[in-house]
Amino acid sequence: MIKTSKNKKSKFESKLCFAKVSKLFLITALLIFLLFLFSFVSCKSAVSSATTTTEQILKETQEETSQSEQTEQTTAQTQQEINVNEITGNINLLSGLELSDKVQNNRPMAIMIENTPDARPQSGLIYADVVFEVVDEAGITRFVSVFSSFKPDIVGPVRSARPYYAEIAAGFDPIYVFWGTHPSFYIVVQNLGLDYLSPLGDTSGVSSITGNFVDPGQGEGKDAIRDSSRVAPHNAYVRVPRMYEIAQNLGYPIEGGQSPFHFKNEAALENRGDITDITINISSASYKVDFKYDKQTNTYLRFCGGSASMDRETGKQITVNNVIVLFTDIKNSGDKEGHMIVRTTQGGDALFFMDGNVIEGTWNRTSALEPFEFKDKEGKKILTNIGQTWVIMTENIGKVDY
Repeated sequence: MIKTSKNKKSKFESKLCFAKVSKLFLITALLIFLLFLFSFVSCKSAVSSATTTTEQILKETQEETSQSEQTEQTTAQTQQEINVNEITGNINLLSGLELSDKVQNNRPMAIMIENTPDARPQSGLIYADVVFEVVDEAGITRFVSVFSSFKPDIVGPVRSARPYYAEIAAGFDPIYVFWGTHPSFYIVVQNLGLDYLSPLGDTSGVSSITGNFVDPGQGEGKDAIRDSSRVAPHNAYVRVPRMYEIAQNLGYPIEGGQSPFHFKNEAALENRGDITDITINISSASYKVDFKYDKQTNTYLRFCGGSASMDRETGKQITVNNVIVLFTDIKNSGDKEGHMIVRTTQGGDALFFMDGNVIEGTWNRTSALEPFEFKDKEGKKILTNIGQTWVIMTENIGKVDY
């Protein structure tokens, strides 16, 4: 009897254990199902979210691409509009004149010419493609006169260099012609790496600049001229073809150069403006410059100190096609000679006169070895008329009247 009772109890316990295991299995299976269901829903949501994000990225990328293409197209159209008026091709780099038997494209030659009353009228300026006029000590001005289209037989009076004149010249990558300089300034010419021609060299030993053509002392020599009808130092002249010959003998390249100019055709008569007189008060009355505009010829006649600026050999008045005024910092150095300090890099405001009109703009360059960049107030490059350009650097707009 006792034995029978134990068997029943064992069977009951077995059923109870099976029920507990089954219950545990069902609970576990349910948990697994719920976990799987949650994971599936989350994954589906993530996929949906990822799909939405991807679609948004694609849409934004397409919009950005479309905007970029529109910008590039607009830029290209603007550039085309700017360039459609620009003259390129077989032209001189400084004047824009078409090359021919008469018009050459020589490496620029920048020659220092003085402008004291004793030096007037000068020789050869009417053949210069570009002239930069800047104040010197005592309020006098000198010219960095740059030749490329033509090789005039005689140019002068030639005078000494200054640091800022050398820096202006360097922007054209020229052969730089000057008649010596202050002992402390030769090193500037050397550091600029200029190919130079000068009858005088540095005797101080600070630089390695030496004289490389001969001052005749008086009369005409093989390399240069001392005009006996004028008093030294206002009587030194050079012949440009001979200067190129000396340069070539020294191993200087006679081709190349660089230019700040871009050219256009002149305005038709009906589109020309009425700015008939431009006055720049550089220093004193002797150096007050006037440019009088001739609408018919579309040129500017130069006057200085109240008199017409004439060419000594031809008797013709100096006329140019473009007048540019660059504003910069100018101050006295304070040394005993009164040498000036003129900033020729970085940039500033500018006025561009052509076709009887004026364009307000800017000038810029980061190094003296770079050409100047000329732009209007909207940042578009200035297109100048074909021909000669006269550039004056002065302190501020108060110096200019038009």
